[in-house]
Amino acid sequence: MNQHPQPPGEDGNEELRPHVYDGIQEFNNPLPNWWLYLLYGVIAFSLIYWFTIQIARITPSDGEQVDAAMAQIAAAKMSSSIDVSNDAIFWEMSQNTVFTDAGRQTYNSLCVQCHLGSMRGKSENPSAVGPDLTDNAWIHGGTPKEVYVSVAQGVPVKGMPGWEPVLGQKKTAEVVAYLLSRHQKDAPITVEVSK
Repeated sequence: MNQHPQPPGEDGNEELRPHVYDGIQEFNNPLPNWWLYLLYGVIAFSLIYWFTIQIARITPSDGEQVDAAMAQIAAAKMSSSIDVSNDAIFWEMSQNTVFTDAGRQTYNSLCVQCHLGSMRGKSENPSAVGPDLTDNAWIHGGTPKEVYVSVAQGVPVKGMPGWEPVLGQKKTAEVVAYLLSRHQKDAPITVEVSK
C-alpha cells in the first residue's frame, strides 16, 4: 500500500486531492473568489477589447491614431505660415485630412448653395449658379494660387462674393485645399471662357 504522508496544515486537517502526479499530491485549496473574479474579468475585457478594435473597428487602431496625430502636427506647422503664392503648400494641404475636413465644413455652410454639395454646379444642375469645380476646366485659372485668389477676392461680376474678408486667410486656404483634394496635382488645366 502506497500512502503519501500528509504534511500538517495549520489545523492539521488539510484535505488532499485524490490524484497523484509524479509522486506529488496536492491540497484541495480552491482559489479565492476575488482571484477568480479578477481572472474572469480580464478574460471578458480582452474579448470585448478584441471585438471593439479588431472586428467591429469601433475605435481607431493605433496606426490610425498615429496618422491622425501626425496630420494634426503637419496642419499646425502649415497653418502657422500659409504662403498663398506657393502652389506646393496648397497641394500638401489638400492631402491633409485636418485641412480638407475643415474646408469641407466651410464649403458645406457657404458654397453649397451655388456649387452644390457634389461641387458639380451647372454640370449637374443647369439651374445652379456656380460652375463645376471638379473638372479641369477653370474660368479664372486653375493653379492653386489662382483658385485661392478666386475664392478670396470673389467674382463680383458673376455674383460671387470675396470670402477672405469674411473667413480670413486660414479658412479660405482650407476651402481651397478641400477643392484641390478633388483634383490631381499633375492633371492638365484648361482655362475656358466665362459664359
